[in-house]
Amino acid sequence: MPKNVAVALSGGVDSSVSAYLLKKKGYNVIGFYMYNWNNKDCMWEDIRDAMLISVKLNIPFYVLDFRKKYKVKVINYMVNGYKKGLTPNPDIICNKEIKFGIFLKKTLELNVDYIATGHYAKIIKDKRYNYYRLFEGNDKIKDQSYFLCRLNQYQLSKSLFPLGNLTKKKVRKIALKLNFYNANKKDSQGLCFVGKINLVNFLKKRIKTKLGDIIYIDNNNKYKKIGTHLGSYYFTIGQRKHLNVSGQKCPLYLLKKNIKQNIIYVSKKNHIDLYKKTIFIKKNTIHWIVKPKKNELIVMSKIRYNITKQKALLKIKKEGVLVKFYKNQFAITPGQFIVWYFNNELIGSGII
Repeated sequence: MPKNVAVALSGGVDSSVSAYLLKKKGYNVIGFYMYNWNNKDCMWEDIRDAMLISVKLNIPFYVLDFRKKYKVKVINYMVNGYKKGLTPNPDIICNKEIKFGIFLKKTLELNVDYIATGHYAKIIKDKRYNYYRLFEGNDKIKDQSYFLCRLNQYQLSKSLFPLGNLTKKKVRKIALKLNFYNANKKDSQGLCFVGKINLVNFLKKRIKTKLGDIIYIDNNNKYKKIGTHLGSYYFTIGQRKHLNVSGQKCPLYLLKKNIKQNIIYVSKKNHIDLYKKTIFIKKNTIHWIVKPKKNELIVMSKIRYNITKQKALLKIKKEGVLVKFYKNQFAITPGQFIVWYFNNELIGSGII
């Protein structure tokens, strides 16, 4: 008997082709659009595109309203993180709590066997040990395994990623061949379900502005006030743009910030304190998909999404994980997720 699959249709080409591929394999496919945020222009366009794809594929289509839960689980997490001086990653939490949390729970109640998304990643069941493993997608440029780093075994067991073995070029080619309305639609950017936003303006509506000093620190650790800002909450380590400093011969980067005193410190990119080789990740922030059997392991690691993986030694201790990179890392940022790979397999993550 064919299995029922709930496909999270965003209106984009990736989820649309995912639905097509699953139906082609013989699954009973049901399309769902998650209404998470009041972005009216994009929302109605996306719902329309998702609906048109459902009609094209002759599958049922429903809209689920998760706005209240999205605000609590994702937006509040994000705002509270910035208030503490951190740089949170709402996309990872959105996947954990919304797409593979509330959406999974809701659709399973509707007699669905699996959920599916258009993520470029792969899930492989290890039959020897009866657990699920998460791998990078074949398209290394589009790979989204980083954003799935907090999924647990149950979530992985109920999820399908039809695009894991495909490239983005191939996906668009399939969509064009099928005359999909959204075949050439641009990829969504920005905050998960919210879209491309001006982060500072977004935060200003939720965190009050407060005038503070911008202090320049030279390579001899001499301090000099060079400007003012409207709130240390709005900035992140390593940030170069929108620092509100002018007349400088060289670009300046955010070195550190003091939330209590509302001061941000900037420096040139070559300042020694912008680079680190070693960080410690606390035990209560660590999530293993596959926990290593050894207490020491050489892995490839990412301290943020849009960077190349870096070689590192993990030392697993009772209190957490000590990460020793082989090369200096620029702007290791508190609140971001650090993710660990072993042979293209994402094995675990922690919060910096």
